[in-house]
Amino acid sequence: MARPGSGVGTAGDNVRTEVLPDLGAVAIRAAERIAQVAREAVTERGRCTLAFSGGTTPWQALRALSGEDVPWGLIHLFQVDERVAPSGDPERNYTRLKEALIDRLAIPSANVHPMPVEEEDLDEGARRYEAILRDIAGTPPILDLVQLGLGEDGHTASLFPGEAALQAVDSEIAVTGVYKGRRRMTLTFPAIDRARCILWLVTGSGKSAALERLRAGDRSIPAGRVRSDRAVLLADTATRSAQ
Repeated sequence: MARPGSGVGTAGDNVRTEVLPDLGAVAIRAAERIAQVAREAVTERGRCTLAFSGGTTPWQALRALSGEDVPWGLIHLFQVDERVAPSGDPERNYTRLKEALIDRLAIPSANVHPMPVEEEDLDEGARRYEAILRDIAGTPPILDLVQLGLGEDGHTASLFPGEAALQAVDSEIAVTGVYKGRRRMTLTFPAIDRARCILWLVTGSGKSAALERLRAGDRSIPAGRVRSDRAVLLADTATRSAQ
């Protein structure tokens, strides 16, 4: 596996891009793609591991996913990243994940793995989450699908420009510094890059400059350091037409 900084498989190499009419179309296509990956993983390996990010487009995709034909009893749900905030806080990605998907499904509670951001010792919580990942997805863990978003500043997950977690090479989970008033817990590049499928969801004209840099493999932004050979990028026309 390529480590961050190696230059292997970065986003400008061969990322597959599909441009759809609008956010709703991106959400529906994403749900179809995730469901397909889930079914194939269960057929091939007996279970599937999915990791989801936050954001408006993912929430719509997850609502659409709840109506797809997926063997939920064999699916494990993880988070890509999470804000350090109390349970039920509207800023928590898990709050929206639960509303958009989990509450709509007959999925075993043991298969749902929220990041332990309510722990007093966040670093210990990160190590425990890492242990759960390894127990379910192997050592080192290989997730079947990681869904990513893109910030206007080029961040993805909670891997922000200048963040120390960008340099993590020996861990799957990191705790970040404060960003927009909150610390975060996040998957690291090694965990993301091992995924069998990386699904980018990018919508809105405000993301157009960052998207151009992502597709060019610009390693000066965090998103440009994610490997591309296993990636599918779904964008809307507003994002692409603004370039």
